[in-house]
Amino acid sequence: MGGLLEGVRILDLSAIIAGPLCSYQLALLGAEVIKVEPPERGDLARSLGADEALNKEKMGVSFLATNAGKKSVMLDLKSPEGIAGVRDLVATCDVVLENYRPGTMTRLGFDYEVARQIRPDIVWCSITGFGQNGPLAGRQAYDQIIQGYCGLMSLTGSEETAPTRSGYQVCDSLAAITASFAICAALYRRTVSGEGEFIDVSMLDASLAGLTSWPASGLLNAGRVPKPMGNENGASSPSGAFRTGEGTINIVANDQKQYESLCDAIGAPHLKTEPRFVTRQLRVTHRDELRVELEKYLATKGAVDWDTVLAEANVPAGPILDLRSAFSHPQVAARQIIKTFDDTAIGRAFSVSRLGFTLGSGMPDVTLPPPRLGEHDDAVLGKARHTSAPLPAVETPRKSHG
Repeated sequence: MGGLLEGVRILDLSAIIAGPLCSYQLALLGAEVIKVEPPERGDLARSLGADEALNKEKMGVSFLATNAGKKSVMLDLKSPEGIAGVRDLVATCDVVLENYRPGTMTRLGFDYEVARQIRPDIVWCSITGFGQNGPLAGRQAYDQIIQGYCGLMSLTGSEETAPTRSGYQVCDSLAAITASFAICAALYRRTVSGEGEFIDVSMLDASLAGLTSWPASGLLNAGRVPKPMGNENGASSPSGAFRTGEGTINIVANDQKQYESLCDAIGAPHLKTEPRFVTRQLRVTHRDELRVELEKYLATKGAVDWDTVLAEANVPAGPILDLRSAFSHPQVAARQIIKTFDDTAIGRAFSVSRLGFTLGSGMPDVTLPPPRLGEHDDAVLGKARHTSAPLPAVETPRKSHG
């Protein structure tokens, strides 16, 4: 059985992270993705990552991460021939995805209005740092810039270490997921009404929407300004990372039953009736004192042993793994979230991540490895390649974000 998006063709003009991650998710669902790249250099991600030899080959690990399943063609969007090539392609496509700063595509002579004249039901998705309007719309933005603007850095770390950057590109990822969701919704509506759509995805908006759970709701609806709390949970206790006799373990005992089960499991049943800790709110108020008491008992075993004990007691708990350990965990292996390609693409085997869900009809997957720059020029564009000299009057395209 084909993927959920089989038959959908996407013209991907994006680069770096958010746009390519969006189109990669859609490729995993069965869409055909035509990745348009500038001649010679290609997507900047081709030259980024931890393996310098691959960077020189324009197959950097940053590029490998989000470009499997795609076809690469070279078109110079600063030339009339390149724009003509894009126009030809859009006539056969269902979706256009781009991440240029607002106004850049119009200056290049190919924007949503032009695309609509060619294909009236086109779905156009633009991912930018701040959106198409507002006082910051024209600014460049990368993930860390948006982490600062959306408040994430102010909440990450402890009061002593904040502001702290998240350890991965969380704002790019939120924008990519938001864009994928919006594109799928627009494609569904198109099957019903025949209408196309213009989708304006802001990394800042997507990040704020991702935060509008408990921290944002506490601010907006209760006037409580959230503060960085390190590994603690402001709404519950015990909830955080606790020292054991060997290593640290995460324990999240949010409700009364979980707390009481925790006390029994560690051999401290008297803490269930200790006046400072008998209710959830009292435990939040006396969280530091409760931590001291719990860690006295947790010191009798290591984190690995406590993980087993607490799991058997139905207390939510787990180890704190590094990325290597996480990917090698049996649970991750059972879910098949990692796909490994053979050595034909870059001279050695390499792995990429699949989607964060499975389907009853089959595992979302891609068969094509990340493409070499311009690998599919002949197959997609034919022998005539639109890569002539740039137009002198056209502004150099500027990507809006990482």
